[in-house]
Amino acid sequence: YKLSVAPEMDIMEYCRKEWRGHTPVAKRMRKGYEAVAQKFASIRRVRGDNYCALRATLFQALSQATQLPSWLQSEDFIMLPENLLSKYDWIKQWQLKQKLGRKMGEISDEIKEYLILLRKKWKNISEIKGPIEKQEACDKLFKNEEEEYSLYEALKFLMLNTAIELYNDDKNGRRVPVFSWLLFARDTSSNPCQLMHNHLNHIGHSGGLEQVEMFLLAYALQYSIQVYRLYKYSTDEFITLYPNDPEEDWPVVTLITEDDRHYNIPVGMCQETML
Repeated sequence: YKLSVAPEMDIMEYCRKEWRGHTPVAKRMRKGYEAVAQKFASIRRVRGDNYCALRATLFQALSQATQLPSWLQSEDFIMLPENLLSKYDWIKQWQLKQKLGRKMGEISDEIKEYLILLRKKWKNISEIKGPIEKQEACDKLFKNEEEEYSLYEALKFLMLNTAIELYNDDKNGRRVPVFSWLLFARDTSSNPCQLMHNHLNHIGHSGGLEQVEMFLLAYALQYSIQVYRLYKYSTDEFITLYPNDPEEDWPVVTLITEDDRHYNIPVGMCQETML
């Protein structure tokens, strides 16, 4: 098996190994890691394929989950693929885990399976009381490729659903977050159908998440994603929040990136981290 999330390593030790040189970039990265080390003791490397933003976010969310989010409990949750496919014919072109040429019914059933799996895993892990046992359950899940990649498909579909809701809200004159305008202002995603074809279908295959899609992921999960962006050290974008005006009751997960493409996970808080 391949371990998707490597074991903990001391954060400064990791930094010294990765950034030895005396270039301005190396110096900035070291400063960035020093700042993160004020809050977190260790780092866990996340496997660097095009799913890494989804992987790091989901791993962190599950690692600290103590209950099932309300949106995962709703009756409509499992019916989502069916409901969306009945309204939007173009969702038939959703690209499932590199398997092409499926019939419409199959797509709906398969995504439904992924959503059921997401709910089940989230519920099971959130019910584990002991932190060590909880961590072990997460590690085990992220060693099971079949299940792990099914969960990412579920997350991508939830992102599509959120995008459709935001797009419709905007069209109907309701208030939407600023990132939603940016999302649909791109030439490649002026509506949810284009977003699916040109972006969501490629996540995990030929591309990762762009900045504006980090906002979409945060909204889909109803989590705030706090990211230490090390190359932005000493600017006001060093710690970026997706979304930047989160709902009060959204839980927070923290990630680290050196380049906005690959994400790792800081662990072992040195003190209570407050936003």
